[in-house]
Amino acid sequence: MQVQDPVLAQALASDSEPTLPPHLSPDLFPRLAAGATLCGGEHESFAVETPFTRQAFGSVLMGTSADVDYAVERARRAQQSWAKLPVAERAATLLRFHDLLLERQAEGLDLIQLETGKARYHAFVEYYALVATARYYAYHGPKHLRSQFRTGFLPLLTQTEVHHQPKGVVGIIAPWNYPLLLVYTDAMPALLAGNAIVVKPAEQTPFSALWGAQLMYEAGLPPELLHIVPGYGADAGAALTEAVDYVHFTGSTEVGRTVGQQAAAGLKEFSLELGGKNPAIIRHDADLEKTVKGMQDTCFLIAGQTCVSTERIYVHESLFDEFVTRFAALTEAMLINARYDFSAHMGSLASQEQLDKVTAHVDDAVEKGATVVTGGQALPHIGPLFYAPTLLTGVRAGMDLFREETFGPVVAIYPFKTDDEALALANDSAYGLSASVWTRDLSTGRRLAECLECGMVGVNDGFFAAWGSIDAPMGGFKASGFGRRNGPEGLLKYTEPQNVATQLFAPMVPAALGFTQEAFAGVVDTAFRLIKHIPGLR
Repeated sequence: MQVQDPVLAQALASDSEPTLPPHLSPDLFPRLAAGATLCGGEHESFAVETPFTRQAFGSVLMGTSADVDYAVERARRAQQSWAKLPVAERAATLLRFHDLLLERQAEGLDLIQLETGKARYHAFVEYYALVATARYYAYHGPKHLRSQFRTGFLPLLTQTEVHHQPKGVVGIIAPWNYPLLLVYTDAMPALLAGNAIVVKPAEQTPFSALWGAQLMYEAGLPPELLHIVPGYGADAGAALTEAVDYVHFTGSTEVGRTVGQQAAAGLKEFSLELGGKNPAIIRHDADLEKTVKGMQDTCFLIAGQTCVSTERIYVHESLFDEFVTRFAALTEAMLINARYDFSAHMGSLASQEQLDKVTAHVDDAVEKGATVVTGGQALPHIGPLFYAPTLLTGVRAGMDLFREETFGPVVAIYPFKTDDEALALANDSAYGLSASVWTRDLSTGRRLAECLECGMVGVNDGFFAAWGSIDAPMGGFKASGFGRRNGPEGLLKYTEPQNVATQLFAPMVPAALGFTQEAFAGVVDTAFRLIKHIPGLR
């Protein structure tokens, strides 16, 4: 791969003040930190570092369980009046938020890069996924929330209507890899449904969540409806799960199990978007040039730290050698740097923990016989947490990365002989989040896609088309999660369906209708036998 000297290189071994990107000023971070919801008392200060240089650029006070309870109490008081507003007024707030995102793009992209170490294009993908989500729910959310008439117990006599009531206070526990998108892509539908929100962002990336909250307030959202409480998962995260009426968690499968258990113990509903070990199937008739180009961001978006990134590629044996050669050449040509512009194909890993895990997975595979086609090493001359995009062959059972999610820029490539073999290999995983099929035969591609045990499949696309289809649900099978994001499903999960049945003439009891129990039973029996034959009443 190609490397360029990063803009921040002079700060790598320096104690000087970090060089901020052009659209951010040092006074922004204290102002954002002041927007966190905290009650009185002493709080630990947490320094937030940029992965590009590991220099601190700001700090936040870390909330505790007491702060979470305080935020939830304030949110609960505000929620009832918000729920009484017409849905159109709540949707208008989302549309103003959408417009502010477009106006503040440069500042938002700088902040995402600073906190996460992403390449700018990858920050752009996150940012505009949020813009699209805001537009979708502002325009289409109200129709999903409309009350609906359903078939009553006895047609013509029973009128049944279903309403969607808000849950109350929704808790969002957000990850570090998409610190803006994965807060507000869930907060927006929850708010539209009439709920209040309390967010615990990842401790490494609190400022994106705080920045988004400020835009929400500018868009007209009453501040008491949205609270950001920075904190650690074991304390603030656990307290949030206990205090709210519904919790959404995005993160690792291991932590997700704990969140689910805590929520279930309180008889609270929850949704979880968890990990993936996502496969791609490249059939014998795939357009190899387009497939290789499509794989670049499918595998290396934000250095592979995306739950939907491809970590396993199964290539038909007739194309295997050529695919590996072409994909290696494209991977080696990738530009890697720490610049706040669109020059890089990939940026940094987010933390020392991620770098250590990626390094351990690759080293373990190599020690056990895997071959590094390209990459396979850290890039400290670019920045302290950079790792080369890496392709491996010869990966097999017994190697850590064979089944475990790496969550880094590491891809294992395997040959296969038949479609059935490819499906079996792709489905041989505890995870089931995302997958792709690459073929010129679209009918076969869609058939294979339906056979894959995962919640989102792209045909001749990695995940961008499916992920970007916001009217459709996104989520995982098996250990990849529970519940869905996006579409009507991503909105209605934040509601309680309420069935209101009106009996038009008299209560549905024999005496009120002037029947004995035996006569009433006979009338119902006759009615049920007739209804079967009347299409409009079935």
